[in-house]
Amino acid sequence: MTAIRELTVGVLGGTGAQGKGLALRWAKAGLKVVIGSRAAERAEKSAEELRELAGVDHVTGADNQGCAEQSDVVLVAVPWDGHGELVASLREALVGKIVVDCVNPLGFDKQGPFALAVEEGSAAQQTAALLPESRVTAAFHHVSAVSLADLSIESVDMDVLVLGDDREATDVVRELAEVVPGFRGVFGGRLRNAHQVEAFTANLIAINRRYKAHAGLKITDI
Repeated sequence: MTAIRELTVGVLGGTGAQGKGLALRWAKAGLKVVIGSRAAERAEKSAEELRELAGVDHVTGADNQGCAEQSDVVLVAVPWDGHGELVASLREALVGKIVVDCVNPLGFDKQGPFALAVEEGSAAQQTAALLPESRVTAAFHHVSAVSLADLSIESVDMDVLVLGDDREATDVVRELAEVVPGFRGVFGGRLRNAHQVEAFTANLIAINRRYKAHAGLKITDI
């Protein structure tokens, strides 16, 4: 297994809050990061911002196709509405690569957030169905974008559940999580269990709204 610090990490949706926050922390930790967006110019603008914030020069921007092609591990952090279409369009570029899906299919109404039904079972399972030759995992659903973006918070103290059917791939993603100070990667089961992990994000949003917090998860007794 290649050492995590030798890998290039691509972030599809790296101009959004969650993707950008994780990219910032990985860049700060010394990883090579490629920001992906529909428009290369927008991705490069985000990359420039991250280079300045992290004080590094190893963050670049590209369109989604370029991001997928240049990266060894690719995080999918795009809005649910365009999830399937984007993933399907990158099938060839992602062959053989570890793909980490962190998308939460949620709806919002006057009562707050709620989980949406997904035909394949979950966003991660949809990705696996669309990318049969990729090593699909699910992780980073419950991380606080606000905390990640605030570099005055030196340690983001929470556990990251990592799900997948490829043991080596989940080990790589757990290690990728632990590059961020305070994160602990915890194996959370097979990919078929991703639905409840994605759906639990609705509960966390409700908790954070009620208590004006940026709560995450901690798993006890391990």
